[in-house]
Amino acid sequence: MAGKGYIIITEDIKDPEGMKEYAKLAGAAMGGAKVLAVDTNAEVLEGSWHGSQTVVLEFESVDAAREWYNSEQYQAAVKLRQAAADCNGVIISGF
Repeated sequence: MAGKGYIIITEDIKDPEGMKEYAKLAGAAMGGAKVLAVDTNAEVLEGSWHGSQTVVLEFESVDAAREWYNSEQYQAAVKLRQAAADCNGVIISGF
């Protein structure tokens, strides 16, 4: 049985107003995503951490996470986030 899928995004926000617009569109596109954390004060344990905000999303599977990220509805929103912040993102699989 496949495990859950997670998307982790770090955001160095340059345009807070642009992020508000992104949040409106992204909220409507959440579909099967469960927001586990949005933190503006991540505690760095090792190395350096990118960005001023970290977001963790949970999905039923890695495939579901990938499908959501690549969906037409979310891709309309993601362009706003990428314009408003420097971002890094990954999909990882759970147990």
